[in-house]
Amino acid sequence: MVALTDVPTLARALADPLPQRPTVIDVRWKLGGPPGRDEYLAGHIPGATFLDLDAQVAGPPGRGGRHPLPEPGALQAALRAAGVRSGHPVVVYDAGDGLGSARLWWTLRWAGHGTVSVLDGGLAAWVAAGQPLEPGEVVATPGDIVVNPGGMPVLDADGAAEVARTGVLLDARTPVRYRGEQEPIDPVAGHIPGAVNLPASALVDASGRLRPAAEVVAEYAAAAARAPAAQASGPDAVRSLPVGAYCGSGVTAAQTVLALHVAGIEASLYVGSWSEWCADGSRPVARGEQP
Repeated sequence: MVALTDVPTLARALADPLPQRPTVIDVRWKLGGPPGRDEYLAGHIPGATFLDLDAQVAGPPGRGGRHPLPEPGALQAALRAAGVRSGHPVVVYDAGDGLGSARLWWTLRWAGHGTVSVLDGGLAAWVAAGQPLEPGEVVATPGDIVVNPGGMPVLDADGAAEVARTGVLLDARTPVRYRGEQEPIDPVAGHIPGAVNLPASALVDASGRLRPAAEVVAEYAAAAARAPAAQASGPDAVRSLPVGAYCGSGVTAAQTVLALHVAGIEASLYVGSWSEWCADGSRPVARGEQP
């Protein structure tokens, strides 16, 4: 199943007989809240269920970061309640910035569910196209998905450090956070040594849609060329280097992984990201630009 779908395609699919329609999940989310459930209840794509990214798609915050991997059993229960069926297509969407939907796309893929796509442009694109909304909560027929972790490559802190040394580790945060000039969320400012900055905002347009694949590849190539391993090996070696991505807590970087995937570049996600890395005072911290 393709990783992105558009409004006309989803609208046609929702006109199919009920058993054939994709499971649609609303995962509207904002950093720091409030949860998107109230917005969902006010109006959502007809038939869509809701998942709370903080409480259901990720595990409880702690030393593993602000949005660590969920416990498989808890995730399975949440996905089944949302109507996810084994082998049946799922379409996920958010308000339009693509962050919540990318993390749910990644999590479903990690859980072994390959038939999932993101509605490009999210609810904003749906509304702009004149498509209907419905209020209230949808109670889905329980699904039967079996969560089988391992469907997407994951980095821990040691793995992220290794990719920074031997490949291309992308920091998807804003440049001022990467350089350590500002840190509004985590207790320590800076970045993982050897990581190069590729803000997630560089891979989307003003509406939150992913930029064309060729433009994403160009942005990635420019960032990858600054990685220590690329500088040591030469530009021709970049294509064979392992790629990883991180951000503050593994949400924004999931959008980076999605954008790269659509462009034909596979990347591992450091789920704990900076919020896990900086929680351990023994880990090194770099500031400023990558030389």
